[in-house]
Formats: sequence, C-alpha cells, structure tokens
Amino acid sequence: MTIGQGKKSISAWFERLIAAIFLGGQTILHLTQSKIHRRNTLEQMAVVGPDSVAIALITASFVGMVFTIQVAREFLYFGAGTAVGGVLALSLSRELAPVLTAVVIAGRVGSAFAAEIGTMRVTEQIDALYTLKTDPIDYLVIPRFLACCLMLPILTVLSLITGLTGGMLIAKFLYDIPYSVFLDSVRNFSSASDLLSAMFKSLIFGGLIATIGCNWGLTTTGGAKGVGESTTTAVVTSLLAIFISNFFLSWILFPGTGSALTGN
Repeated sequence: MTIGQGKKSISAWFERLIAAIFLGGQTILHLTQSKIHRRNTLEQMAVVGPDSVAIALITASFVGMVFTIQVAREFLYFGAGTAVGGVLALSLSRELAPVLTAVVIAGRVGSAFAAEIGTMRVTEQIDALYTLKTDPIDYLVIPRFLACCLMLPILTVLSLITGLTGGMLIAKFLYDIPYSVFLDSVRNFSSASDLLSAMFKSLIFGGLIATIGCNWGLTTTGGAKGVGESTTTAVVTSLLAIFISNFFLSWILFPGTGSALTGN
C-alpha cells in the first residue's frame, strides 16, 4: 500500500465514523417517533443473547480463574488471602465483565451485522426497501440497536456471576480459601452501585457495537471484497470505541480517590 492509498483509507474511515455518529443520532430520534418492528427485534435479541451465552460465559469463567491464580498467590504471600474474592468482584464488575463481554459480542455479533447489511447493500436489497417505502433505519438498525442495548447488560451480569464462580472454585481447590471467606470478601468489597455501573457500561457498549456494525454495513461498496473489508473494519472500530469509551465512563463513574471498603 502506498502513502497515498493509506491516506485515502484513513480519510474514508473517518468519513464512515462521522456517518456512524449521525446514524446513532438518527436511531435515537427514530426510536422516539417510529413503530418498532417486534419480530425483527426479537430475532436479533435471540442472536445477541441466547446464541452468544455460551462463548460469553466460557470467556468469563476462564478470566475469573486466571485472575484468581495471579492475585491469590501474591495476596497469600502478604497474608491478605481474605481479600481475594473482593478484588476479583471489583475487577469483574467494574471492568472485566462489561468490557470482555462487549469484546466477545463485537467480534461475534457486530461483524455479523456489518456482513449481513453490507451484503444487502451490494446486492441492492437496501434500495428495494426504499422502493417499498421502508426506512432501513426502522427495519434494520433499530432492532439490532435495541437487541444489543437490552441483551448485553444481561450477558454482563451472567458473565460476572460465572467469573466469580470460576474464581471461587480456583481459590478453594488451589489455594484452600474457604467458600465462606471468599463470599464474605465479595460482600465487603462490592456494592449494588458496582453492578449498576457494569450494566450501564454494557448498555453504552451495546449501542456502540450495533451502530458501528450497522453503519459499516450500510456504507459498504465494492461487492464481496467490500463486504469483507467492512466486516473487518467494523470489528476493529467497535473495539476501539469500547476501549476509549470505557476510559471515559470509568473516569465519570469512579472519580477522585476512595476505598471500596469504606464506601468513599
């Protein structure tokens, strides 16, 4: 790739990113004005939720187990084994569960949105919707947007529970930390606000994944090659959006200094 082609590619990416921002605004506006296609929404909820449960929970369980292995041995060395469960709970609820679940959904569902809608674009099915006086935002984007925003928080809660369970089992069988000690630590360190923050982050991440995936599909050109490029770029852009927005959300939700033990 030449320098000129690289600049052109970056310029095209920024143009599509701006288009995604406008699409997000249009989607929210249409939600307040338009009728929701229930069947499409339920179908997409099944794709985002039940069809993605297995991979999300497997990911969360191994993340919880690996995190416990890394933390428990160090905490036990310093005589702080009773804090293992609480540290795992805070890490999962505030960061790991919402972010990693969103990453899994971006790779599995966001790519599918871009590929499916991109194929519809290059085969002129989107133009057919306009001919039938059907707005693609109402028919294609809103069901996917709602599905991600509704199902991702639920998947995050399930991932949080699974990750804690995996960590608790490792703490018990590898480091002989009793279940009661682990669970007491979880209760002492975490609060309802941590769970709500995880669900709020997931809601934002779901909206970003759906908007970016749908936008890259709607702006696809160039036939089959363009569909492949849109799918790849949509996933990369979604991951960037998740990580960048996670920084700002964490900054807003957990400002200043304080301690989870004191509630400050």
